[in-house]
Amino acid sequence: MKKQIIVLLAVITLLLSCSSKKITQIKETTQQYIVVEEKERLNSSKLDSLFDVLTENDKFMGNIVLSLNGKIIYTNAIGFDDIESQKKSTIDTKYRIGSISKMFTASLIFKAIEEGKLNTEQTIETYFPTIENANIITIGNLLNHRSGIHNFTNDDSYLTYNTEYKTEQEMIKIISNFKSDFEPSTKGSYSNSNYVLLSFILEKIYNSTLKKLVNEKICVPLNLKNTYFGSEIDLKNNECHSYKYLAEWTKETETDMSIPLGAGAIVSTPSDLTKFIEALFTEKIISKQSLTKMTTIKDKYGMGIFQFPFNDKKSFGHTGGIDGFTSFLSFFPKENLSIALCSNGSNYDNNNIMIGALSCYFNEPFDIPIFKKIEITEADLEQYLGTYSTDKMPLKFTMTQDKNILFAQGTGQPKVALDYKGENIFLFEQVGAIFEFNPESNQFTLKQGGGEFIFTKE
Repeated sequence: MKKQIIVLLAVITLLLSCSSKKITQIKETTQQYIVVEEKERLNSSKLDSLFDVLTENDKFMGNIVLSLNGKIIYTNAIGFDDIESQKKSTIDTKYRIGSISKMFTASLIFKAIEEGKLNTEQTIETYFPTIENANIITIGNLLNHRSGIHNFTNDDSYLTYNTEYKTEQEMIKIISNFKSDFEPSTKGSYSNSNYVLLSFILEKIYNSTLKKLVNEKICVPLNLKNTYFGSEIDLKNNECHSYKYLAEWTKETETDMSIPLGAGAIVSTPSDLTKFIEALFTEKIISKQSLTKMTTIKDKYGMGIFQFPFNDKKSFGHTGGIDGFTSFLSFFPKENLSIALCSNGSNYDNNNIMIGALSCYFNEPFDIPIFKKIEITEADLEQYLGTYSTDKMPLKFTMTQDKNILFAQGTGQPKVALDYKGENIFLFEQVGAIFEFNPESNQFTLKQGGGEFIFTKE
């Protein structure tokens, strides 16, 4: 059994508000660039084969970059920026990077700390008096997700307003209306609310917008020409739409960037992201002392960063997801290797793609996936339909069908298409979720990330 694991932060949330996808017939050749002197370090032909298979089976649209010692040694772009016009993606395509934005926001906070404008121990009641426990929640608690502030994107109502512009006052009210999930500092729990609030703090202490701060304090000094605070998607600017897979690639709606702010509003390219993380770890953005604090892991969380293992090697970075966009950024300090993946359509687990890419670099065994479609009739699908719940969590799943395709929809989440694997087993490959049905007992077992949960039809 394969031992290498890169943690993809997507647990049972099939269920991000970023989706997965399929495209019409994508059989395009891919775009590649390999630095000649570094080619021998990487099994590039096998990595090419992986992306060829993903292309041929409509499993992925996006771009990957591997950079060693500050030089790009591999990049590959497949898919489309826009399916309707058949505009193909290139190595210059720009993607919404979702929660990788948090690394930028955390970097700005540490710059503010170094400038004497903030400190990690100060509480936030001056900025947000209406938030529960604001008098004991610290800047540090926001940075490492130990605030107890409820994650507003987990609420059922989130997808009813995420495409609408929201003011600062409206966002603070949305976040303030939730009760705390736990007492601050007692544990860690991921919450986008933390980084929206950090965004407002930055804007207040600098009397500027987050858009300007990202540009002036990070992008301009590092010459990140393709990285910026996002707005409405502009295909003419090499941006791309995102897609989910519902029997075919279906264009996703666009979250208004006034909502995620520093939690997820940045647009970038994989090559810019590798430059960013390399600059971060060579102390070109923040000091060594600040970087040490940022990379100190407690209950799985650093301050705007995570630690990812690959066999006996360790890297630091972040994942991202917004609408149909998914992304991954990681840096191996010992090897001085960075890897970035940005996607605008994924019908496959990005974690497996990362494992494949790193295996090709570190000369680890890796099998190119084989995708075999097993047919099931419309009549046979009927036995799985209905709403299922469990006493282990408030999450429910509603199973519906469209012809001979089964769809799962979690509470407050978009529906996703499941792949039939035979013998009552269905798979949502984007997050590696397995649904094993037992029609006789009206139950299914959800298996994901080593956990198992039994859901019963209501």
